[in-house]
Amino acid sequence: MQPLQNAGYDRAITVFSPDGRLFQVEYAREAVKRGTTSIGVKSSEGIILAVDKRTTSNLVESSSIEKIFKIDEHIGAATSGLVADARALVERARVEAQINKITYSEPIRVDSLSKKLCDMLQLYTQNGGVRPFGSALIIGGVYDGKCKLFETDPSGALIEYKATAIGSGRNAAMDIFEEKYSDDLTLDGAIELALTAINDATDHETTSKNVEIAVIKCDDGKYVKLSPDEVQKYIDEVLVEEEEEEEEASEEEADEDSEEDEE
Repeated sequence: MQPLQNAGYDRAITVFSPDGRLFQVEYAREAVKRGTTSIGVKSSEGIILAVDKRTTSNLVESSSIEKIFKIDEHIGAATSGLVADARALVERARVEAQINKITYSEPIRVDSLSKKLCDMLQLYTQNGGVRPFGSALIIGGVYDGKCKLFETDPSGALIEYKATAIGSGRNAAMDIFEEKYSDDLTLDGAIELALTAINDATDHETTSKNVEIAVIKCDDGKYVKLSPDEVQKYIDEVLVEEEEEEEEASEEEADEDSEEDEE
């Protein structure tokens, strides 16, 4: 009987497997993949952060589920994975933002904050007696009129994106972005794109009760969370557009079938 390939190598975070893998980090990534879908989109007018809150019971107050957090006046973060771990990361990010403001008398840069947070994540992959954070963040913000969007990983890796998603619906959302994203997106267009991705990536009805959206505009650089009424208005527009696209696609298929019958 062949021994398991990872036998013994996943018992401690400091032990590499023979093929150079840290299994505890990979398990943390699995925790993120099982989380709800969170999305970030960069447009020419600002940053969009959108999350699916996925309430499991009608008895749950949806407003009590936090997936989007304000880090500073000009920075927000969307999370997926273990919520408690995400709160700890957000708290650390807020402290780093305030330390920078007190030390240098200016707001922290979005890339600097993201790197500081990832430095902390990386430390939890090389010390015994701790475990990696089972959460990933999409950090978006505006600094000096420029929009920045980063995705963190439990390993401490950091990647800048134009549009990205984390959580269980990542693959479906990324397919939408690859197909429909453009650099000249307006703010409204970015919101509609994010909602389209969430609608395709989730298997339940998309409503303002289970979707949350935050916006950071380039012109004022202020983090603003949209009200449920505003979110529902955008959702209705997206659903109407999708219905029209489906009707057009079905009409084209019918036309093609009729042409084939005539031949």
